[in-house]
Amino acid sequence: MKTRTKLSRRTKKVKRSSGLFIAPSFLGVLMFFILPFMVVIYYSLIDNPISGNFVFFDNFVNIVGNSAFRKAVHNTTVFSAVAVPLAVLLSLLMAIVLEAELPFRSQFRTFLLSPMMVPVASIVLIWQVLFHYNGAINDMLGVFGIAKIDWLKSEYAQVVVVILFLWKNLGYNMILFMAALASIPKDILEVAKLESATPLQTFFYIKIRYLSSTLLFVTIMSLINSFKVFREVYLLTGDYPYDTIYMLQHFMNNKFKSLDYQTLSAAAILMSLVMVVIIGILFVAEDRFGKDVEG
Repeated sequence: MKTRTKLSRRTKKVKRSSGLFIAPSFLGVLMFFILPFMVVIYYSLIDNPISGNFVFFDNFVNIVGNSAFRKAVHNTTVFSAVAVPLAVLLSLLMAIVLEAELPFRSQFRTFLLSPMMVPVASIVLIWQVLFHYNGAINDMLGVFGIAKIDWLKSEYAQVVVVILFLWKNLGYNMILFMAALASIPKDILEVAKLESATPLQTFFYIKIRYLSSTLLFVTIMSLINSFKVFREVYLLTGDYPYDTIYMLQHFMNNKFKSLDYQTLSAAAILMSLVMVVIIGILFVAEDRFGKDVEG
């Protein structure tokens, strides 16, 4: 009985101490995530922060009918639909290639990781030097008699932003895939060789099984990073860039500057709901795919 009493006391002490350790994190989440999000929900349901009259879903109806918002949604969707799959597939391909004992493999890996160490201001400067109307790319095209292109103010603007996104993110994604590939048990791969499995069969029936969780993580991170590309685009082109690179972040930044908090809040909630749905679909797909491969 005494032993049980001592154990129960120790258990209570452990629970109390663990609660004390968790409390700061919980307070941080409450103060910096939950409460601000509740404020955003409140702002989305009122006409303006001063009068505070509830209009319920009028702000959502108005923002859906806003032409600038629709343009921003279209451009952001097209950009993410192109850039995210390219980032995932190209980084996976590079990780598979670098599995082999190639010359200068470590140097190539370092080169791909270098954009992660470059500050945003330097990235913008590099891209201005390359894609400015009087920049290096147009100088090279001029050698072949091709007319100059105003890259960031033409239909090629979104292509430039996709290249920028890939340049920034391929190295990080590649390292994640390389780590996942290295964790695959060697004995399983040896058995596949003994069973005369082709490289494609080994990849699709074995390696993908172990890469499924990494694929999910890389896809989610690439999706999130596709929204962060706004910083570079904003520094390159300003508040109102060429039509094809006017993103959701431009729309929200401009609404913030004009103190249109109710419209900004409604847009933020819509974006959050879409992101939750997309990430939920990815989790379900990864779960089902993983089970199918195991079977």
